[in-house]
Amino acid sequence: MTSDRGAQIIEKAKETGAAMAGIASIELLKTSPSHEILKKIGTEIDGIGSGFEMADFNEIRWLVEANSTLVIAVSHPQDKPELDWWDAKSSPGNRTLIRINKELSVWIEEELGIKTHKLPYFVEKGGIYLKDAAVLGGLGCIGRNNLLVTPDLGPRVRLRAMLLEDELIPTGPITFDPCSGCEEFCRTACLQNACEKNGLSAVETGMVTLPGRDGCFSRAKCMIQIGKDVEDSGIDLKEMEQSEMDIEGMSHTKERIRYCRRCELACPVGNQ
Repeated sequence: MTSDRGAQIIEKAKETGAAMAGIASIELLKTSPSHEILKKIGTEIDGIGSGFEMADFNEIRWLVEANSTLVIAVSHPQDKPELDWWDAKSSPGNRTLIRINKELSVWIEEELGIKTHKLPYFVEKGGIYLKDAAVLGGLGCIGRNNLLVTPDLGPRVRLRAMLLEDELIPTGPITFDPCSGCEEFCRTACLQNACEKNGLSAVETGMVTLPGRDGCFSRAKCMIQIGKDVEDSGIDLKEMEQSEMDIEGMSHTKERIRYCRRCELACPVGNQ
């Protein structure tokens, strides 16, 4: 186990365009809250799945060769909303994350001789729960808005990860809790009152750490707003998903889905 390799990787991630990066232990990640909830109740929260119709998905298949997870974050400030505008295939911010992950993967394998496994965003497509990995990698904590909250950028970040076949020293978690005593600006900003009441209970899951920190998160209500955002965009998702556009290249469509960020932008942390 070497500490300098992890530091080198994090430094290179920032050189490549990441605002933050961290390393998490896969063994700890397997028992993190989101992964434990998946094992107990599946992908559904208050009756709503994560958006994919994959009936045969019930667990994450971890690579036995991998020991560490690298999590990268790019900044998504309020004055650059277009980074998150979705064209039913991808977004500029997501394409940036894909590029950084690709370049890092090549560098890590060629310069350090460590085998890498780039991960997709969604767990149903082979990914991991990125917020949990980010917390274990020392990037921040889970806030009352059920988002990752970082010390310098608040929740205004986007994440991507890869698995590494090397046992690097984890860079987290860190002691950081800006939500303690907060007035919950994020929850009052929600147009659908998604954090109005408990969607999950400790009795149901057998866990203390829950979505929104106390179980107050309704995916169903959040999905109502997402549906409104899609409708306002004028995009036919089914038609766009069946098109031949390259997910890693800019599409030719002029329409964009401008998803709600009210709970994210209301957070005072890192909002300078």
